[in-house]
Amino acid sequence: MSDQSNGMRETVRRRYAAAAVKVTEGGTACCGPQPVEIDENFGSTLYAADERDTLPAEAVAASLGCGNPTAVAELREGERVLDLGSGGGIDVLLSARRVGPTGRAYGLDMTDEMLALAVANAAKAGATNVEFLKGTIEAIPLPAHTVDVVISNCVINLSVDKPAVFAETFRVLKPGGRIGVTDIVADDTLTVEQRGERGDYVGCIAGALSFAEYRAGLEAAGFTGIEITPTHTVADGMHSAIVRAHRPTTSHT
Repeated sequence: MSDQSNGMRETVRRRYAAAAVKVTEGGTACCGPQPVEIDENFGSTLYAADERDTLPAEAVAASLGCGNPTAVAELREGERVLDLGSGGGIDVLLSARRVGPTGRAYGLDMTDEMLALAVANAAKAGATNVEFLKGTIEAIPLPAHTVDVVISNCVINLSVDKPAVFAETFRVLKPGGRIGVTDIVADDTLTVEQRGERGDYVGCIAGALSFAEYRAGLEAAGFTGIEITPTHTVADGMHSAIVRAHRPTTSHT
């Protein structure tokens, strides 16, 4: 990985670490503590009130995403689910409730402070079917064919190596497995420079792929049945979107 890519990843890590510390101290965070403006396009307001009310306040306060992937993934009893970039654990805890005691919910994050917050939140929630892993979404620390579903909430767009994320996601899914993520996606007409003008890397916007690039990336990794559906606009030409796709039942590893 280039020095520039490593630098971007470290910038993201520092901002999200600061967000975790802020929540631990009793504050709230959205896409990093600042200078990102908090509005209805990001964070815990995108979850139904009855979902928010079942979780520790710290998990809700640390919600940094652009949607509610546990809803779009249609999780079922007994499934194993992996949340990429799990942050304070809100999606892992909601997933754990949906898959029940016979299922399991994994959360993957690269930030020690967020992992500590998530583990504390899981303890407060009394969740016993969860496991938090330290690592990057470009090198998932799980064996192949481990999970039924991969979810993610406005995190893939932050990656500096999205082909690696798609390949790793495909690898850890069981044949017939699926992804149900929310992410920021750009209009096909916007250049990379124009996307960058609309926000920085840790502001949940600048790293976004276009609709066509996202589809091509998933196809290159082996996914089929790809659906990318915009849900709301977060900046001019930039959208929060629901992304669904499947790993074929019989396919290459």
